[in-house]
Amino acid sequence: MAGGRTAFRRICSALLGLWLLAAALATLPLSAAQAQSTALGGMDAVSLRDTGRPVGGDPDISTHWKGQEWRFANEANRATFEANPRAYAPAFGGHCPVALSDGERRPGHPELFVIIEHTIYLAGSPAARQLLHENPTQVLKQAARHWKRLRR
Repeated sequence: MAGGRTAFRRICSALLGLWLLAAALATLPLSAAQAQSTALGGMDAVSLRDTGRPVGGDPDISTHWKGQEWRFANEANRATFEANPRAYAPAFGGHCPVALSDGERRPGHPELFVIIEHTIYLAGSPAARQLLHENPTQVLKQAARHWKRLRR
């Protein structure tokens, strides 16, 4: 009977070890191929910047730029983007301008976009989005100053 308990404990320990290993592997960085992501959560960057409204992009109407897949609602928007992608990509590489204004590099979230003077900014939180709306000039000035140092 004691041998049965020992074997049971060993099996449980092995299963727990496998589970912990799987959990640890899940937190490892993705390979370059796996890291390819969909920009702006799949929203059409041209529609977003030009209308200020999120429009879902079609996976069949896409292009790749800077390691991301960019999706568009129509062929005309894809052509517009491809002619000048920097005009439609989020400022600061998609990092939150409020975090940057504090000297921190933190990714923004596509669903928390803000359009200021035809530029897309991605806030890192609802509070950051609100702050960016309330004081865009000061936040963007500070963010630009820190971005020069942090983007390297």
